[in-house]
Amino acid sequence: MRVADVLRTKGSEVATVPPAVSVTGLLDDLARHNVGALVVVDETSALVGIVSERDVVRRLHERGAELLTAPISDIMTSPVVTCEPGDAVDGLAEIMTERRIRHMPVLEDGRLVGIISIGDVVKSRIQQLETDREQLESYIAQG
Repeated sequence: MRVADVLRTKGSEVATVPPAVSVTGLLDDLARHNVGALVVVDETSALVGIVSERDVVRRLHERGAELLTAPISDIMTSPVVTCEPGDAVDGLAEIMTERRIRHMPVLEDGRLVGIISIGDVVKSRIQQLETDREQLESYIAQG
């Protein structure tokens, strides 16, 4: 299964935020979109970073409440590990596990076209295992 297959099922909508937004604004956006991370884009919609709930919690522990007024550019991850629509989902599982990444933006010709979460990867792998099981049962039943 390819990343494009996952995006066809889940959709290609990506919640984004500009780097100048405050951490408080980020928290509002995370809650409004009900997501764990937002892709950070500049005024030309170019990918400049990614910021997650985990980034907020870790920096809040380090810097205290003053972090809430800081721009997210202070805490975002950059450069961002990305993938392409033609990439195999199995390969993403390995990268995401090794690098401890939970969200990976999908770029096509440098343009943001989606985002894949570790949950999407797990769901895809479960679906593939289910398909394989059904095919094996059918093969066995046919004798």
